[in-house]
Amino acid sequence: MTELIEKIKREGQRLPGGILKVDSFLNHQVDMGLMKRIGESFAEFFSPMKPDKVLTIESSGIAPAGMTALCLKVPLVVMKKQNSAISDAERFGVNVRSFTKGLDYELTISKKYLAKDERVVFVDDFLAMGEAALGVHDIVTQAEAELLGIGIVIEKSFQPGRGKLDALNIPVYSLARISHMSETALEFIE
Repeated sequence: MTELIEKIKREGQRLPGGILKVDSFLNHQVDMGLMKRIGESFAEFFSPMKPDKVLTIESSGIAPAGMTALCLKVPLVVMKKQNSAISDAERFGVNVRSFTKGLDYELTISKKYLAKDERVVFVDDFLAMGEAALGVHDIVTQAEAELLGIGIVIEKSFQPGRGKLDALNIPVYSLARISHMSETALEFIE
């Protein structure tokens, strides 16, 4: 997606440790026009699979996943990273490691919102180590639902996440794939 790649080049900040900061348009301040076009692109790819729902993880994946769900005319389900006093006791869960935060969290979803035999797609902002997507796959498997595909806004292909997901034989559709990144350089896979 050319528009997204150009936006990353202009506004993305490359930080030490392989971190790309895109909070000016994706996950702090959100460019909703761009999110709409991202949602349309994902919907075009996933529509033939006929998903029942779009899943994402709070909070950075909500904007692109929400637009995808809107375009597909299906519900968006947001998986939680932390429990609260109002969390459902009946839930699926798995422990996941966050690459950017360097900590573990319990990823959960209420059993009310993911049922046996439902067909779902997962949309997230980044793919780096692949732990979040693997956690989603685990939860979908626990629910005896079907993960049809994974949509990624920005994939850091120089990290091992894509290889881990390819081993699952689930389609991964990434809109911007970074092949190399340093504090002074940024290269994309065409």
